Amino acid sequence: MTAYYNEIDPFAAQWLRNLIAAGHIAPGVVDERSIEDVTPDDLREFTQCHFFAGIGVWSLALRRAGWPDDKPVWTGSCPCQPFSSAGKGDGFADERHLWPAFFHLISECKPGIIFGEQVASKDGLGWLDLVQADLEAKDYSTAAVDLCAAGFGAPHIRQRLFWVGNANNQRIQRQRKYQSIIHQEGRESERRHAVPTDVAAHVWDGWQAVTGADKNSRMLPPDFGERTDDAAGRVGKLRAYGNAIVAPVAEEFIRAYMLITEE
Repeated sequence: MTAYYNEIDPFAAQWLRNLIAAGHIAPGVVDERSIEDVTPDDLREFTQCHFFAGIGVWSLALRRAGWPDDKPVWTGSCPCQPFSSAGKGDGFADERHLWPAFFHLISECKPGIIFGEQVASKDGLGWLDLVQADLEAKDYSTAAVDLCAAGFGAPHIRQRLFWVGNANNQRIQRQRKYQSIIHQEGRESERRHAVPTDVAAHVWDGWQAVTGADKNSRMLPPDFGERTDDAAGRVGKLRAYGNAIVAPVAEEFIRAYMLITEE
């Protein structure tokens, strides 16, 4: 079976092709068109569809969670800039608010399971309200959890809303049970990714805080500049990393879903 990756950024799209060729993510094709230009018929032949695919972390997380490449699923981390506290705050009026385009494809294709993620800001919660209302109007059950990367072994916070929609109307909206399981998975993930205390104390040694064009500060490893041949490559990597979800968090979110629904 073949996966579909929709990613408008050329740098990230080529990165996806490289990852596919290396076998790191599910085999498939990369489509660089805007999601607004994608039609339902374009997607009929694909088992897995990843929108706003970035550098393929949803596919990686699915594999790590034990989700086979030939098992149907959709994923989509809609652009966070319209709803981020670091952005202009245009919200639903921002041209990058692409949930309507994503939802149109969902409505027409009716995928059984959809995983997604969004920034955990006040505006992000408003966005999630819309997403859940739209999905539930189409007879999806939904659930969402506010998670941070630090709770899953990462040395940074990165607070995000992770959500799931199930077309079989399973009772995944039992939020307390879902949150309990996912936080248990988070503790196990933290143990799996744990490092000795003496090592952890020096985890940021040599790293530099670099402020990007979006005014956000990010920690970069000391050899980051040596990993690319030119400035364009460094900018592309910064953008791709900055837009990516954190794999261990997505992995455990998927695991929790699989435990609850016995997928």
